[in-house]
Amino acid sequence: MKNIYLLGSLNCDLTVRAPYLPEAGETLKGGGFMMTAGGKGANQAYACASLGGRAAMAGAVGRDRFGDLLLESLQKVGVETSHIRRCERNTGVAMITVIDGDNRIILDEGANGAVTEADADALLAGAQAGDIFMTQLETPLPVVTYALKLAKRKGMFTAFNPAPASAEAVCAVRYADLITPNRKELKLLSGKEDLGEGCAELLKLGAGAVLVTLGERGSLYVSKDAQFSIKCADAGEAVDTTAAGDTYCAAVCVKLAEGAAIAEAANFASLCAAITVTRRGAQAAIPTREEADRLL
Repeated sequence: MKNIYLLGSLNCDLTVRAPYLPEAGETLKGGGFMMTAGGKGANQAYACASLGGRAAMAGAVGRDRFGDLLLESLQKVGVETSHIRRCERNTGVAMITVIDGDNRIILDEGANGAVTEADADALLAGAQAGDIFMTQLETPLPVVTYALKLAKRKGMFTAFNPAPASAEAVCAVRYADLITPNRKELKLLSGKEDLGEGCAELLKLGAGAVLVTLGERGSLYVSKDAQFSIKCADAGEAVDTTAAGDTYCAAVCVKLAEGAAIAEAANFASLCAAITVTRRGAQAAIPTREEADRLL
């Protein structure tokens, strides 16, 4: 199995359920409050380890209790955290409102904005050709782009999850062996409304392959040599989609690290994401490899 290296965000998720989004000036009674470990980078690192991968992560947290919680959560599943720095900024926070199983998220990036190129250098110092590098967009874009370029120079397989959506991230597309946008992110990066045209545009921009997640419609893989759809798996009623995309991306990379073909990896990822949405929270909702294999 190849090693998986991640550079990304760590957030403490403060989640509450609500019947609808309140109007300006309105106070709305919600329920089911949870404080859990999250952040796209940390969620993906947690999922990689929980699903059987060897994962190491770089990022930054504050010198506060939220930072302690995030590090403890990753260490519990075996993520290598020695390259996650403590800094003077507050730990990143995500305010999540869940309505009918779908989430609305507001971020305070906090320490995630302090991640630097030096963090990427330290993380990848021991990486080997063929290892996998994963990153997202909750840390500074120049650092994300630098890390992708560095990983490419080392001969690593680069997986880029361009979330949260940002049209400015088009500069990083050329360094991705695999890019995993959702439909909105694909449109922002490609400037195309049509799904096929959007994928073609990202390939033209230099991406090695595109794997678009489409919610209940499953996902679509497009490269210069192949194109196929992956059905959405069903593991039960969806109650919270917070970590579904992160679980999907991580599961794909775990399978690729094991030497699986992309079709097998994408089908495994669909199953893992389907399990995740049946549970509340971010990392707390991510399945273990045993759970995924049992359902598979």
